Amino acid sequence: MTAVVKPKRRWRGWYLKQLHTWHWVSAAISLAAMLLFSVTGITLNHAGSLSAKPVTSERTGTLPKSLLPQLADGSGAAPLPSAVADAVAAAVELDAHGSAAEWSDGEVYVALPRPGGDAWVSIDRASGAITAEITDRGWISYLNDLHKGRNTGAAWFWFIDVFAAACILFTLTGLLLLQLHARHRPSTWPIVAAGLVLPALLAVLLIH
Repeated sequence: MTAVVKPKRRWRGWYLKQLHTWHWVSAAISLAAMLLFSVTGITLNHAGSLSAKPVTSERTGTLPKSLLPQLADGSGAAPLPSAVADAVAAAVELDAHGSAAEWSDGEVYVALPRPGGDAWVSIDRASGAITAEITDRGWISYLNDLHKGRNTGAAWFWFIDVFAAACILFTLTGLLLLQLHARHRPSTWPIVAAGLVLPALLAVLLIH
């Protein structure tokens, strides 16, 4: 005699399978980034004791004379002309394409902040002399800036959004799985409640 599968049991099996699938998929997507953000959470929390000594280097070069006329009309925050930016990249190995510049009577200054450091380029509008400075604050500072999304560009901006969405999905599917298995694990909801109440108490009582 063939056993009849009750619709409720069939629905519960499908629902559980979907939760497990989305839970492991979101975990796989966010695994590496979650590890990165967890480690940098620790390094940011101890930034005072993990700070590194910045290393600064200078580079110099000269624009070809044929490009000097392209510096004559710049003003405001307009970026460097493409040909000038190409020449700067070749001379001092810094990419200034599309970056806002500060045009004064005597020079063009381009700030080029980056994760874990800083850089800038200055061009004399009369002679074409290029001066550049690069500051490196070390790999810990670099990873911390990735955590904060500081000077990381559009691609990393969107990556953080995708990673955050994957973490939300991972958390919500995990919560629903806890709900399904809670009746067989009596300690489930007390532990979940402790995870909610503890940070709330710390924030209310110990953060001023």
